[in-house]
Amino acid sequence: MKKSLWGTALFLTIILAAAAAQGAGPFDVRLPAAGVNLDPQALTVVGSMQSYEIQKGDNLLDIARHYGLGYLELGNIYRHWDPFIPPVGHRITVPTIWIVPARPAASIVVNTGAMRLFYYVDGGRKVYTWPIGMGVLDFKTPQGNFKVVGKKVNPAWHIPKSLQAKYGMSVMPAGPDNPLGQYKLTLSWGDYGIHGTHMPWGVGRLVSHGCTRMYPEHIKQLFPLVKVGTSVVYIYEPVMIGFKQGRIYMEVHEDFYHKIPDMLTYTLGRLENTGLITSVDLTRVAKIVEERTGVPTDITKGAGGMAAR
Repeated sequence: MKKSLWGTALFLTIILAAAAAQGAGPFDVRLPAAGVNLDPQALTVVGSMQSYEIQKGDNLLDIARHYGLGYLELGNIYRHWDPFIPPVGHRITVPTIWIVPARPAASIVVNTGAMRLFYYVDGGRKVYTWPIGMGVLDFKTPQGNFKVVGKKVNPAWHIPKSLQAKYGMSVMPAGPDNPLGQYKLTLSWGDYGIHGTHMPWGVGRLVSHGCTRMYPEHIKQLFPLVKVGTSVVYIYEPVMIGFKQGRIYMEVHEDFYHKIPDMLTYTLGRLENTGLITSVDLTRVAKIVEERTGVPTDITKGAGGMAAR
């Protein structure tokens, strides 16, 4: 890319088409065998690191979208920058690499602790993944088991009673101001669901009243793949542990919903419960917990603390 990501309408069209192909998958996975904590054949780290040179007119939010990332997946690495004026000419690391849930309890797993949706296909041998936006602190996206009970194109928004005075209506029809976007997967949880958005910069942030938001180009990919009746589980797990080529990886995210009193204690407990505590470099684990960038990093003893490639 040799110009601003939003230079012209034509270039924007090209960018969005490219974004749809960036990072989604499906990726090959090999889930650990049941009852095995460190399965040397397991593969739950997917994707690969990329890089990009900042051009005049770029901003981190658009770059994140182009590479199929939520804003914080990139912004947490470069949190010391103004996201709207990144330094031109600087080559940045783009973390298009993720740890997937090793033992999915449903076809769709939404991990609000990492702001990521995972869709398993082919009997769990392949996985798609996309970033999400989710509920603000006053309207937290819940945990639980659900099913897809409906699929809607150009859905109307049935506005919660607490917000009807603000919008001056109880139902907002489809259109450019409708926060649901063009596609919605309705869940067995009231009128909530997984849908697009009219505000793409909200993906990778706490923005909704409980629903799960996706970039318009991503929900357009997911929508035709999913059938009514598909199982969905929402989890909150900011500490993800994964495996690749017999090595142990970990990514740690911010505690978005302030559920974990002490992240280091929590992380060490996760490693202890999975039987991996003696196989990892604890100094490196502590550093990853402190930084909380969400980037998968090799924590195996003797690994040298390299981010996954």
